[in-house]
Order: sequence, then C-alpha cells, then structure tokens
Amino acid sequence: MKARVIAMYLPQFHPIPENDKYWGAGFTEWNNVVKARPLFPGHYQPKLPADLGFYDLRLPEVRKAQADMARQAGVEGFMYWHYWFGNGKKVLERPFEEVLACGEPDFPFCLGWANHSWTNKTWTKGKAYRKDAMIFCQEYPGTDDHIAHFNYCLPAFRDKRYITVDGKPLFYVWVPDDFPDVPGFIGLWQKLAREAGLKGIHFVATRHARSPHKIDDLLAMGYDSVNNCNYNMWLAECKTRRSTAVKRAMSLLSEKLNLPLQCFSYKSIIKWLTTDDDCRDNVYPTILPGYDRSPRSGKKAQIYHNNTPRLFGRHVSDVLEHIKNKPDEHKIVFLKSWNEWGEGNYIEPDQKYGDAFLRELERQLK
Repeated sequence: MKARVIAMYLPQFHPIPENDKYWGAGFTEWNNVVKARPLFPGHYQPKLPADLGFYDLRLPEVRKAQADMARQAGVEGFMYWHYWFGNGKKVLERPFEEVLACGEPDFPFCLGWANHSWTNKTWTKGKAYRKDAMIFCQEYPGTDDHIAHFNYCLPAFRDKRYITVDGKPLFYVWVPDDFPDVPGFIGLWQKLAREAGLKGIHFVATRHARSPHKIDDLLAMGYDSVNNCNYNMWLAECKTRRSTAVKRAMSLLSEKLNLPLQCFSYKSIIKWLTTDDDCRDNVYPTILPGYDRSPRSGKKAQIYHNNTPRLFGRHVSDVLEHIKNKPDEHKIVFLKSWNEWGEGNYIEPDQKYGDAFLRELERQLK
C-alpha cells in the first residue's frame, strides 16, 4: 500500500436558509465560483467544473458519481466537513445524513469537525447586509452538549463504511486547541466510545500557523495524530517571500497596479509543503492540488498560481516519499480538497485540465 488518501469534502453545494438570508436566495459555493475573474495576466479564473457540472449535493446521482471518480483515482474515502456549533445547532448536514441513512454511495467516509464561527465576512457581502454580522457562533456549552454531539455522530461511527485507524473511528478537529478543557472533551468521547462498544476514537488535530501549540503539545492534549497542512502552508509562504526591501517595492507596485499581494508560484510552494515531521507515524501530511481564494476574497486572497497536473504529480510523489516507511495503517494522507471550488482547491474535473489531476493522482498511487 502506498497511501490511505482521505479527501476533504465540502457540503456547501445546496441551498440553506442562512445562506439565502446573507448572500441571496439559492446561494451555494457555485455563486462565488462563477463570478471570479482573472486578477493578473495568466491568472486562471474562473475555474469551472466539467464532467459533474454545477451540481446539487441533494442529488444521490451526483454523490455516487463523485465516489466512483474518487475510487478510480485511488482515494480511500471522503472526510465530510461537519458543522456542530453547540446546543445541537448544525448546518449543511443534509448530504452526509442522506449518505448515512440510505447506505449509498458504498464508499468509505469519516467526519471532520469544522468548529469555527461563521460571519458574513467569509465572502463578499450581499447587498442587503453590508455590515458585519455573526451568522453562527461556535459555542461549547459543556458536558451535556459534548454528549449530545457524540450521540449524533455515533450512528456514523458504527457504519461499516466509516474510516478507522487501528480499529478506531477517525474524527478530525479543525480548531483543536481553542476551546475549554480539550483533554476533558477527548477523555469523555473516548469513554463514551468504549461504552458504545467501540475501541475508542482516533482524534486528528489540525496544526495551525498562529497557534502556540506544536505537534507534541497537541498529542499531549489527547489527540492521536496531527495534520500539518495549515502550518506547512504558512511556512511555505514564509520561505518563498522575498527580502524586506523587495517585498516593500512589490507591495507599492501591487497597490499602484491594483494587483493581489499574496500571490505565490505553486512550483515554489510545493517544495515546502512537506517536512521531516511528516515522516512520523502520528503526523499525516497533505496533498494540495491548488489554492486560490480569489472567488471568495478577491484581491485579498492567497493565490498559488500555475498549478499544473505535472507539478501536482511531483508534489504527490514527494508526499508519498515521506510516508513510505510507515506502517500501512498509518500511511494516511489528507487530500485538500475534493471540491473546495471557491478556494481553487479541488481535484474534480474542470474545463481547462479535464480529469488530468485525478489521473495523475491515480498514476502516483498505483
């Protein structure tokens, strides 16, 4: 086995009342995607879908087609982003709940808790809501809510399709260290899992650039493993920035020409997206097919430009080299992402490259 590739999966491709209110009736991620425009010569935007079109994730046919594509490319399963804001408040839960209830597609999955607040600063504001507003505030009411959260997830943990590590369901936490009594939360869920007949939970923490906690700090809190992606992206950007004097000149020029300031070559970025830490059994690296948040953030976005299938293949090969000596069970690699179209961060077929990124992933894995 070369790798256990788990693809992060965004469910924001169907309307919900809150998005209708703040962004306009029928809003989905596609609204951001289609309005994107090139910000400089050679900037590939808009990035538009090919084979699957502008899909709606309420349709089981779409979800099956995605799973078939992923399976063929060598992806083990999807990590569905899961939104639990406390006090039982959920959002965008419909696609996963339908997958769980109907048993289709018959394709492995796990959950990633996107435990962060939503404000209307996430994207360009709708005409009716120019002022900053909190849409969902991430809250941690305490033990009773942690128990309710676990009980909501338990049917998924028990599903035969659920992805496990050492026999334990994998549960990913996006903000792993910014809520009260993290060890208490983890200990409670481990206890509840054993009482439910499971071996426990395999907790994965995201390491963030601005967090004071290092890998071993997160492991000491009770997490079983760490995903380094967010930290490594920040590190890569730092390493590819120019000297202070050149940066100042570029900043003035960018301001005068009204160009984006956070623009990086994908070829340069991928050199730094893996580190020696990714060779550790309890550190899981990330495959990044691209990154371009300009559909969401305009000129303020981070942009990794000129990401091609050939360079992507080189990046995948480097990631695989870092995990080759791990036990098969821990050769986990996160693919960021399957379908984050609004961040230029997807591997589904598009109108420029078709399915070339998928085929390159398949070639590297098989």
